[in-house]
Amino acid sequence: MDTTGILDEALERLHTHGPERLGRLSNHAPMAVESLAAHGRAGSVHRWLDLYAARLEDFPSRHTPVTDGNWQEALGDPRRAADWIAYFAHRLMEAGQPWREVLATWWPRLLPGVYGGAAHPVIRVGHAVRTLLTDGENAPRRTELAHGLGYWAARHRPVEPPVPLPAAPTAAEALDSVPPVDVRRGSFPDRLGRVTRLPVWAGALAATDPDEARRRLAELVRAATHRYATHGHGDETMLVHAATAPNAVLRTLPALPRTLWVPSLHAAWAASAAVTSMYAPDEPVPYAAPGSVTPEEVFERAAAHGDEHVIKFTDTALDIGDERSLAAALRAIELSEPLT
Repeated sequence: MDTTGILDEALERLHTHGPERLGRLSNHAPMAVESLAAHGRAGSVHRWLDLYAARLEDFPSRHTPVTDGNWQEALGDPRRAADWIAYFAHRLMEAGQPWREVLATWWPRLLPGVYGGAAHPVIRVGHAVRTLLTDGENAPRRTELAHGLGYWAARHRPVEPPVPLPAAPTAAEALDSVPPVDVRRGSFPDRLGRVTRLPVWAGALAATDPDEARRRLAELVRAATHRYATHGHGDETMLVHAATAPNAVLRTLPALPRTLWVPSLHAAWAASAAVTSMYAPDEPVPYAAPGSVTPEEVFERAAAHGDEHVIKFTDTALDIGDERSLAAALRAIELSEPLT
């Protein structure tokens, strides 16, 4: 819990900027500063933002207002990002609709497009929800949820269901059996279109009650985090999303009606498996044990390194906290370029 107010200050600072830069790259700052504050590093938030500031763009211009009557035609239109954010800000602020109610209404509408924006919108929503659940609600935190949901709606991208391959019993075995895409080059949207076959994860398929779905989702986050320790070199940046996207969903479950937990598990599995298919290396490397380092020391190293993906991935790794997760976080630090 951040009792300093610094996170709220940082969010207000960031809400004058757009959710992307250069027309396609996500603004990671809200997610990274939330991670820093959540791990007791609020004092470094503004200093980190000063380093990241060159990657921020002004808030985009409005296009055409999104309303309760036209939202379906606006879904998935990135030109309408400002309109979508304004729509959710109105619901959450001016109209005073409870944030859990807004989330419960829009989560099933947005979930089929979890791949949009390389899964960054759902990750941003997960960070916003964690703050609301942990620290309580106020204007900057509700506004951050509006920005996350608005970004997700603007980048909403459903895909055709892939051809199912034979089932694997555990999440780790299912990820190991994901076939790579035929051509591993190009942008995330280009590669996503090449994901046509994915294995069935028997554990997800068998989860028919909410509590089992939550347990299986935690299993997936653990498996994807562990896998980075041996496969992260396939793409040190993009492969973190195989873990951080399902973890964002896992963090959001307590704020959702339990009837949405099972479909959330299936969407998270599809997203994690798709990222694995797009960026997995040809061969793994040996797993290196982290030694006697503590979780706090690992996060301190991640914060000092400064890369936004490293910070977010380490945040997920510490949710698990076992030896291999710490090794995966250290591997991300090793592979990634620091923020300077």
